[in-house]
Amino acid sequence: MHICVLGAGVIGVTSAYRLLEAGHQVTLVDAAALPGSQTSLGNGAQLSYSYVAPLADPSVWTHWPEYLFSSDSPLTLRPKMDPAQWRWLLKFLAACNANRVRQTTIDLLKLAFFSRDQLQQLSQAVPFDFQHRTAGKLVMYTDAKGLEGARRQIDFQAQHGCQQEIVDAARCMQIEPALANAKRDWIGGVYTPSEEAGDCALFCRQLVDAMSQRQGFRFAHSQRIGKVEMRGGALTAVHAGQEQIAADAFVLALGAESAGFARQVGFTLPLYPLKGYSITVPLFDSANQAAAPQVSITDISRKIVYARLANRLRVAGRVELLGMDRSIPATAIDELKRGVDELFPGCGDLSDNSTLSPWSGFRPATPSGVPIIAAAPIKNLYLNIGHGSLGWTLAHGSATLLTELIDGQRTSIDASPFSFSA
Repeated sequence: MHICVLGAGVIGVTSAYRLLEAGHQVTLVDAAALPGSQTSLGNGAQLSYSYVAPLADPSVWTHWPEYLFSSDSPLTLRPKMDPAQWRWLLKFLAACNANRVRQTTIDLLKLAFFSRDQLQQLSQAVPFDFQHRTAGKLVMYTDAKGLEGARRQIDFQAQHGCQQEIVDAARCMQIEPALANAKRDWIGGVYTPSEEAGDCALFCRQLVDAMSQRQGFRFAHSQRIGKVEMRGGALTAVHAGQEQIAADAFVLALGAESAGFARQVGFTLPLYPLKGYSITVPLFDSANQAAAPQVSITDISRKIVYARLANRLRVAGRVELLGMDRSIPATAIDELKRGVDELFPGCGDLSDNSTLSPWSGFRPATPSGVPIIAAAPIKNLYLNIGHGSLGWTLAHGSATLLTELIDGQRTSIDASPFSFSA
């Protein structure tokens, strides 16, 4: 079967790989010249298999005024005259209850562990280097109440296969000596030794290069998807650039742009872009490298993540609900730079923004945080969307699950939590 995958971020690229492995002919289409050039380009780089708690949480209700009015809040909401934003927010608030969050966490953990296994399998099959390593992860806390809440969460997650521990501040410094220079009063942290990190964009490019050596695969790059062809309630072709691409089936993996494509073919997706930012700090010399962490770090109060990628430090943060504004305000980059200076002083020169590769991206999220991996209400169109900030973490399992669904196989994990509902 010829399958056309729409979108060459990490979700689309992994989908294309698994479909090709299953024996299908695959055309991968993207507007950019290189795969992984949008949201996958500057993401947080952490593969957080055990840290999948959704954004929708009962604590949202008490922090609502902060999200609306505080300039210091790591989660920013700017209400717009946009019906899609309000529909999403209402469903998001409905998902902010303890029972729903517990079930979401269980579903995401199952998909995350499956994804970890699939990436391990892929790494053995495809010889490439995307700076992937098991780095371990520390989630750092400055308040006792927050750490106690984390203890309850890891007790719950331990019932579902997670191996994590609460550690005091002294133990945190032993695990990651670079934290000793931080200008923060840490209470302690959550340590997960098995967590990983890797360069998502590099992964996408190397995997597409590997697929391009095989028959049955084509990367139609630099071709923005325009109008579509429909017949008998089925999608028969898409116009991409100057080309019309016909296929037996299509996979929608356009990230935040998936909602617009869905409207074009006649249905609505419960999807909204969560904007985030990152910088990538070059570690030029041995002093810089010694000052930077080896372990992945999350500063939970600031909602900033730090991940080591060879001789670079990826620093990412913020969640903004403000539509598809692609600008990168100086205040957002300054916030990340202050975070680096506060936690890891001396790890790099932060004076010249042009050396820091400032990035913004739209993490396409469903209200509950559970991605949609399922058949669409349009014949021969399949969905692999809505992973939010966990796209890199969940991509590999999602791609395999999608392929099993398309091929009518018994799925490796229960697919029902990821079904489509308008």
